[in-house]
Amino acid sequence: MSTTTEQLSTKHLLGIKDLNENDIQLILDTAANFKEVLNRPIKKVPSLRDITIANVFFENSTRTRLSFELAEKRLSADIINFAASSSSVSKGETLIDTVNNILAMKVDMIVMRHPYAGAGVFLSRHVNAQIVNAGDGAHEHPTQALLDSFSIRERFGDVAGRKVAIIGDILHSRVALSNILCLQKQGAEVMVCGPTTLIPKYIKSLGVRVEHDLLAALQWCDVANMLRIQLERQEIAYFPSLREYTMLYGLNKQLLDSLDKEITIMHPGPINRGVEITSDVADSKHAIILDQVENGVAVRMAVLYLLAGQRGA
Repeated sequence: MSTTTEQLSTKHLLGIKDLNENDIQLILDTAANFKEVLNRPIKKVPSLRDITIANVFFENSTRTRLSFELAEKRLSADIINFAASSSSVSKGETLIDTVNNILAMKVDMIVMRHPYAGAGVFLSRHVNAQIVNAGDGAHEHPTQALLDSFSIRERFGDVAGRKVAIIGDILHSRVALSNILCLQKQGAEVMVCGPTTLIPKYIKSLGVRVEHDLLAALQWCDVANMLRIQLERQEIAYFPSLREYTMLYGLNKQLLDSLDKEITIMHPGPINRGVEITSDVADSKHAIILDQVENGVAVRMAVLYLLAGQRGA
């Protein structure tokens, strides 16, 4: 792993909105180096040997938590895992008390997922540790956006100039917002597609195209990022039934074969097979879903490594 003299412009990773284009490119370039490390027989480097990282998850997670944990182990960091249900944290003071108790064990960095938007920002102002946002409510999920960009760059050679359609439940998705910001900062064109009820009213102010016809979106894009319907975040019915949603916005092989070009299919997971995407599409040569999972470890290694270089800055 070659070292770099470049540094991120930020001490924390709270959201893509806090990164500039140079930060993004530095993370992706560093991730490319770490991906080479992960393909070696010995996949471990001593880069964070003196760093202790706490994974603090106030919301359920499998893929993101495991990906961060593996990234930390590959960097030789010491790890503390803390899991709590969202019901145990009802006030900001409780959050600060919880984290301060963990910090009393001499922790350097906190990787946190929380059900409330802005929890990471709030925490960064009140505790003496670096914060990595592993998802805050329906707000941002920066490392997912970075690994998605890394996967697109790996597939096409560059993100700039690519047309990316984000399709599905945009309203409740932290992946969508982070991806829009990350892709635009790299010069990609972004479209969102879904039923009117699942497209937030502010979305046009972000400079994205809005489409309600799935076929039109697929014909426009180079990459289709399919999002799952987040029923756990929906307090009311946003469409008549899952069956109707699938008929209008589900991606299947027949639809894919009807296009006059090949497009790349992505999905942040977990996949609701047969709802937003069929198995024959998810498992096809067009999909890079498992590449995204693999790239997630390298990207999170890069984020942790670069942030560790900012300690005391």
